[in-house]
Amino acid sequence: MRHEIRFSGYGGQGIILSAVILGRAAALYDGKYAVQTQVYGPEARGGASMGQVVIDDTPILYPEVTEPDIYVIMSQQGFEKYGIRAGEDAVMLIDADLVRSRPTCRYYEIPATSEAKGTLGREIVANIVMMGALVTATGVVSREAIERAVLDSVPKGTEELNLKALKRGFELGERA
Repeated sequence: MRHEIRFSGYGGQGIILSAVILGRAAALYDGKYAVQTQVYGPEARGGASMGQVVIDDTPILYPEVTEPDIYVIMSQQGFEKYGIRAGEDAVMLIDADLVRSRPTCRYYEIPATSEAKGTLGREIVANIVMMGALVTATGVVSREAIERAVLDSVPKGTEELNLKALKRGFELGERA
């Protein structure tokens, strides 16, 4: 089954890293095919950024995302630029703290930034909280695969914090 996932937020939130981690989880640990692409404006930090992942059970012949079925939106600007045209059949996870708009498709409000700041004490792991919620809300990859991919991808010395963030995201996604 093919999934097209679009991540969006502002530069500095780890949007591109999230797409890389998801692609790695699918390809290396769940035995699926995956392609990841990214776009970010010249402003880098603060400007809208977007990462995309195509995941499929069969070889991917066309690597571009044409109609995402899953969105992860972590800023209002990201919603306006990359999420506003989401199809009615799509599923969207939005950062409840930073996205004011609501889509017409099915969506889940995930308080990723406030959980990262308040519960974990580090706003920088909000993207990992959102990754955990994404996995439990959609089942796009397995928990084991995303856990291994996170551990492969985060800076040494931050593994424990990132695993806590991921597990908090699992809990939030289960409630969604």
